[in-house]
Amino acid sequence: MTADRKREAREKFLLGGIVIRAGLTKADRAFLLGGLLELARVAPGSSEHRRLRDIGEEAFKAPSPGATETPTRETAEWH
Repeated sequence: MTADRKREAREKFLLGGIVIRAGLTKADRAFLLGGLLELARVAPGSSEHRRLRDIGEEAFKAPSPGATETPTRETAEWH
């Protein structure tokens, strides 16, 4: 596997983990994509962007549902 493919696979894995952490594993894919497209429209640095980022920061600090150990460095990479 090339370095680019490994990097891409890791990125997908981490993004999937975020979907799991948000409790959206059973959500319809079109719903998820629609939500992400709406998020892409939020201007970086806007009050809405800051509000959503703050929510995400707090979620990363909280234990994952069903977690039994301390979060690792990988869980912190996305914030």
